[in-house]
Amino acid sequence: MKELWIDLQPDSPRALYEQIYEYIRKDIADGKISPGEKLPSTRFMAKNLQISRSTVELAYEQLTAEGYIEPKPCAGYFVCDISMLYQLSRGQEKPEEGRLMERQKKQYEISFSPYEIDRKHFPYGIWYRMHKSVVPEDNPDLLLSGNPKGELNLRTAISRYLYQARGVVCDEKQILLGAGNEYLLLLLAQIMGRDKKVAMENYTYLQAYYTFCNMGYRVLAEEIDEDGICMEAIRKENPDMVYVMPSHQFPLGNVMPLRRRLELLQWASEGEERYIIEDDHDSEFRYKGKPIPALWGNDTGEHVIYIGTFSKSIAPSLRISFMVLPHSLMERYHSSCGFYACTVPRNSQEVLCHFMEEGHFERHLNRMRNNYKNKHDTFMRLLKQEDWVCRIYGDNAGLHVLVELEVKWKEEEVVEQAREQHIEIHGLGEYVIQKPKEKKVPTLVLGYGNLTEDEMEQGLAVLREILDK
Repeated sequence: MKELWIDLQPDSPRALYEQIYEYIRKDIADGKISPGEKLPSTRFMAKNLQISRSTVELAYEQLTAEGYIEPKPCAGYFVCDISMLYQLSRGQEKPEEGRLMERQKKQYEISFSPYEIDRKHFPYGIWYRMHKSVVPEDNPDLLLSGNPKGELNLRTAISRYLYQARGVVCDEKQILLGAGNEYLLLLLAQIMGRDKKVAMENYTYLQAYYTFCNMGYRVLAEEIDEDGICMEAIRKENPDMVYVMPSHQFPLGNVMPLRRRLELLQWASEGEERYIIEDDHDSEFRYKGKPIPALWGNDTGEHVIYIGTFSKSIAPSLRISFMVLPHSLMERYHSSCGFYACTVPRNSQEVLCHFMEEGHFERHLNRMRNNYKNKHDTFMRLLKQEDWVCRIYGDNAGLHVLVELEVKWKEEEVVEQAREQHIEIHGLGEYVIQKPKEKKVPTLVLGYGNLTEDEMEQGLAVLREILDK
């Protein structure tokens, strides 16, 4: 066991656990701590640094989530093999700073939908003021069509945010704006060309799956192991693109550890026309440790295509998503699709730009993180009191959890019975491309984003009544 001396700075704006995390992460990446080496226990480290044990535990949990270390029962924490680690060397400067067929809309008294957001705490007053400040009378240029890629000032603000919050180093020239992720995937398909193969995790975001199918792409449904999409299948099938959600997989809620990320990047680097589509789903909301860095940050060969959206962080109706392309693909965009008009209205872009530049977006995110964490903790407490709950997973991030049922009911029957009682719930089976090899325990995907504690209790009471029959 190696003794670690870490010079903590109590007056630093960075939390103590972040300083510990960064020190150990850098030592592992630099090879100063070898694969398989045991780290000091949390108790020893806390005593040595004269800090609380929970602070050390937070740092270790973050390192574990990102795949730098792994816990072994009754033995401690050991360093993982990250010999394939890509160093950031882009050669560019950092910036300054129903299954998816349109389901029939029903009115539900209580919705456990994973797509719901909290609508009560939206900063309506600020948003209204932003709109008033960009009306055409004061800014007549807004009546013109604008930049096909999206307004430069908003793309610049997004590039700064991505660097600060997600570790994505890009410039505004690499960013395309569009009205939703599906539109951007349609645009990407035109950039990439026809007759492509796309590998996706077998439980996935079905909007993306149907979009690829509609473009005539062959979609490969790959099984998922504990680290994410199976590399053995990827190498066997040899797709042109792999679509993944490494920071918070939807709907399973898994975080792809570093070793699998590096395996994906290694696979992509072995061919000129191999790309990884990184959908950074729900990355803003993580309730334990700090946000997981984006896969893009480890890519040195320009093989990652990054897609993000403001649907969860602000509102789905905003309809502003963004795609960051490698330079080579941006050249293709200009030659094949550069004449398309941007699908996001200019006034909406201006409002969002002001919202970000004046600091309102960051403050809103911080408030919503606290709000959703409180909802998450409340929901977890209530679920753990239910006899029909066998296992809960996919928690500590996003706006939903997965709950395995300890009942004889079929998953579809529970969903249907709940909906008849005006309770909207979804089963895990709704997000599968093809039936997995192993039969899954009946599992519900329960969102809590727009629920109060009373609504959670009422909804769970209805489920309890159904499952006790």
